[in-house]
Amino acid sequence: MRVIQEFTQEEIRISIFSWNNKYIIKYEFGPMEQTFKVSEMDVLEESDLEVFWKGEFFEEVKQRFKEMGKTFRAQLENL
Repeated sequence: MRVIQEFTQEEIRISIFSWNNKYIIKYEFGPMEQTFKVSEMDVLEESDLEVFWKGEFFEEVKQRFKEMGKTFRAQLENL
């Protein structure tokens, strides 16, 4: 697995890897993570991957983290 890029945006850690003819885009926020796989055949240049941490897609990732966090906290309270 090759690391393409790693950075933090709005407190979310974003890691991009190349592995097995796929780009793996991993978002981490606290104890939660979301991972997406994109075929290298669908991307002309690595810079095209920027659409995954900008605009509507990234807004939905943040919203999903809010939902995940709410569910996670509720479950921890039931332990």
